[in-house]
Amino acid sequence: MTGRGTRTPAEGGASPARTAAAGGAAGTAPLGAVGVLAFLAVWELVPRLGLVPGRYLPPATEVLAALAARAAEAAFWVALWDTVLAWALGLAIAFAAACLLGFAIGSLPAVRAFTTSTVEFLRPVPSVALIPLAVLLYGTDIGSTLLLVVYAAFWQIYLQVLYGVADVDPVAEQTARSYRLSRWSRIRYVTWPSALPYVLTGLRLGAAVALILAITAQLVIGSPGLGREIAVAQSSGAIASVYALVIATGGLGVAVNAGVRLLERRLLHWHSSVRTEAAA
Repeated sequence: MTGRGTRTPAEGGASPARTAAAGGAAGTAPLGAVGVLAFLAVWELVPRLGLVPGRYLPPATEVLAALAARAAEAAFWVALWDTVLAWALGLAIAFAAACLLGFAIGSLPAVRAFTTSTVEFLRPVPSVALIPLAVLLYGTDIGSTLLLVVYAAFWQIYLQVLYGVADVDPVAEQTARSYRLSRWSRIRYVTWPSALPYVLTGLRLGAAVALILAITAQLVIGSPGLGREIAVAQSSGAIASVYALVIATGGLGVAVNAGVRLLERRLLHWHSSVRTEAAA
């Protein structure tokens, strides 16, 4: 029982856990900024002091100036869009295929056991080994990039979906059957919520791998995107532009990871792992 002069957390504002989490996030951001500035300072000094020849490692100021010059060109944003498009399409195709097959095969133990050897044979095949096949089928079009992206991201998501389906509580499954729920209803209300943390983990892993393969395909095959721009800058001797484009791909990777983590926290706000992370 509370007195008139006291307020509960709901009435008086944020709980101590949320306040601590907010304080931790607020304290981490300045430290991260200081770390970036320190890294740039070291980068600037290393070539200026002659520790590394400037023709191999231009100073940070020159690279940032080259990045700003690139950002002022329409071709840079076209290449960025091509990379994002190939990444998004490939990841979407891989996610849809992995979820459909994962739930279908994972729900049938006999079929899962039957396909295990095939999965274990195909999964370790490096996606870059498929580059000759991709070029043969699609040339330097976006299709070659999509082939590599889909193949690499599919296995990351598919295995997590299988783990999620296998982790369903048998008691919950039997209870749903006793209430005569249809197969679709059991998947929707029992299997999907239980497997969702695994699915989102697979999505996060697949998103990172998809971006890596998109850049790799553009770099090696020459399909449109930031990877091809890096190859062109390297062949023309524009070293500062090479570093600038690498920084751009790194920034894109950070944005992708942050976006997927935000989606994960939104969809799993009810899960104990997310609540524990927020309270830490």
